[in-house]
Amino acid sequence: MTVTGSPAQTAERPAHRDANVLRWLGAYTASMIGDSVYYMALAWAAARTGGDTQTGLVLAVGSIPRAVLMLGGGVLADRIGPRRVVIGSDAVRCLVVLGLAGALLLTSPALWMLIAVALVFGVVDALFLPAVGALPPRVTATGQLARVQGMRGLATRLANVVGAPLGGVAVALGGPAAAFAAAGVLFAVSLPLLLSLRIRPLPEEDGAQPSGTAWHDLADGLRHIRRHPLLGPLMLVVAVSELGFVGPLNLGLILLAEERHWGASGMGWIIAAFGIGAGATALLLAVRGRVPRAGLVMCLAVLVGAVAIGSLAQLPSVALAAAAAVCVGLFAGLGGSLCGALIQTVTEPAYLGRVTSVSTLFTHAIAPLSYPVTGAAVAIWGTGPVFATSAALCAAGALTGLAFTRLRRAELPR
Repeated sequence: MTVTGSPAQTAERPAHRDANVLRWLGAYTASMIGDSVYYMALAWAAARTGGDTQTGLVLAVGSIPRAVLMLGGGVLADRIGPRRVVIGSDAVRCLVVLGLAGALLLTSPALWMLIAVALVFGVVDALFLPAVGALPPRVTATGQLARVQGMRGLATRLANVVGAPLGGVAVALGGPAAAFAAAGVLFAVSLPLLLSLRIRPLPEEDGAQPSGTAWHDLADGLRHIRRHPLLGPLMLVVAVSELGFVGPLNLGLILLAEERHWGASGMGWIIAAFGIGAGATALLLAVRGRVPRAGLVMCLAVLVGAVAIGSLAQLPSVALAAAAAVCVGLFAGLGGSLCGALIQTVTEPAYLGRVTSVSTLFTHAIAPLSYPVTGAAVAIWGTGPVFATSAALCAAGALTGLAFTRLRRAELPR
């Protein structure tokens, strides 16, 4: 007689051994590498078409629709389901990029053409990012979400390492057209994997249908966050700590390397060290699958990461700065992954898209607005005070989380 496992037993299969999760991971990885190749090709084509100002315009223009439409993307994910949104987003990106590659075979890139594509990608990102964040609870059990966050972190690190060199090779071999074509092929690879996903029914969704207008649904989602005992504090931690994290780790390191005369190679070693630390944290979560006392560990990890950020501008050599960057990657990466897992496990399933859109708005739209502030502050006061202020912001986010008893005691499902 053949004995079949119960649904609960099947659902609790470890994520790294679950074919359904691995299909999702493959689709996500292909899409992220495609993104990296696309942005590299776009920057190269813009630089060949215009000057520095035009290049900056092309790269920045996509951030406008991403910021404006992000919350609407969360509403759409909750209304029609995140898988449909992710599939549609990757399909549009595939068609647009392959179309651009075909056009570049017939004519040289024009500035208006690149701006139009960047705007389309900004709109698609506003839909894709909330949906892809809301998808993991639908492809695995809640007890596996921390492990999935680790696997997602590894995929992101792989995309960062592989994407830009792959785009560079494609440009060297066939120009921007070849690089855009490679990005389109990667988006196409994700589509059959996404179509083959088995979506788990979430009990609270049974019979729950969107009601009212999209604006009503958005307001309802924001009220859900405000009234929830954990989601409100978690969003405060994300908002405050990301403002302190993004500026120094993206723009600040470039300015620090110039100030200390470390050169591009020195900056490269520091960025690589950060990637090693973040990758190690992602691997730990992917293997371990759960961290006890997740809320407390999350806040303490962000606090330690803040100290490491502040130390970066005080260290005299590349080697010491790289060691500090490893600590930033380890602890800030751990805090971010645990925060993401907690958000996904405590959110009511019907609100996952809208809640994810709010957290993504802070990380991908609002926090990058600190770039010009960081640059201006470094020009006036130097890197030391700016990195110290950024560290204080990160620490304030961690201390905000520690001030909430429910968050300190929050646990991930077993």
